[in-house]
Amino acid sequence: MAAGPDLPGPRVSALWKQPGRTGPGTALHRLVGSSRAAILLALEDPASTSQLAATLGQSLGGIGDHLAVLREAGLVARARSGRSVLYRRTPVGDALAAAELRAER
Repeated sequence: MAAGPDLPGPRVSALWKQPGRTGPGTALHRLVGSSRAAILLALEDPASTSQLAATLGQSLGGIGDHLAVLREAGLVARARSGRSVLYRRTPVGDALAAAELRAER
């Protein structure tokens, strides 16, 4: 049965209440986009592009492109660890992620 104008229907915003995801109305989402916001939030601990792609369900190339933009913006940094390149949030990236997580509470 479809929801009428006076009946409550499913709320699309409820789809965004998943851990590690940001909603379309959040400041971080509006600032950097949903994919980049998810990457920034997922970098609580340093991670490789492969780890991020597996965790977030995005393509390796897409993750790499988003990381390049986040790096150019000064929100993430990269460092070689053995044969891997690990990405981590910068202090500015940490501040944005912390503000987002505070806003979700």
